[in-house]
Amino acid sequence: MADIALLTRLIEPEAKALGLDLVRVAMFGGRSDPTLQVMAERPDTRQLDISDCEALSRRISEVLDAEDPIEEAYRLEVSSPGIDRPLTRLQDFTDWAGFDARIRLAEEIDGRKQLDGRLNGVADGTIEVTLAKSGEPFVFPFTSLASAKLLLTDALIKATAPLSTEGADRIIEKEA
Repeated sequence: MADIALLTRLIEPEAKALGLDLVRVAMFGGRSDPTLQVMAERPDTRQLDISDCEALSRRISEVLDAEDPIEEAYRLEVSSPGIDRPLTRLQDFTDWAGFDARIRLAEEIDGRKQLDGRLNGVADGTIEVTLAKSGEPFVFPFTSLASAKLLLTDALIKATAPLSTEGADRIIEKEA
């Protein structure tokens, strides 16, 4: 399988050159259908449009073709992180404080390896969550994180509504 740290080091400058923040680089699909997934976003809108995806995809393809860090054939998928986005950077836990998330820890802490809760923020490299079931605070080091993603809620949908609908298709129904 591919070296994700190496791929990230190759891809991140290409995203930055386009004014994008890299959210995640991952390989999926195993040997039968390997896919390199790259998630990025504009820092001001937390969104990515199709022209951003095209431009980043071209830049990544050029770099990976030149460096050839993946031995087998693979598909490249470039996308926005979506509404129920992964939380991969410490800053994500600050940016999305007040929203609900599902968190998986690399190792069990206080009898927990997976938890759902409201993100409260970050302090000194630790993340604080209010547990959904008990309402109790739970604090863990960022270094213990295996994966995390926002949970789709009405509050999240409202908060992530597009900043502009300019250029969006509209259906206007007229009475006969």
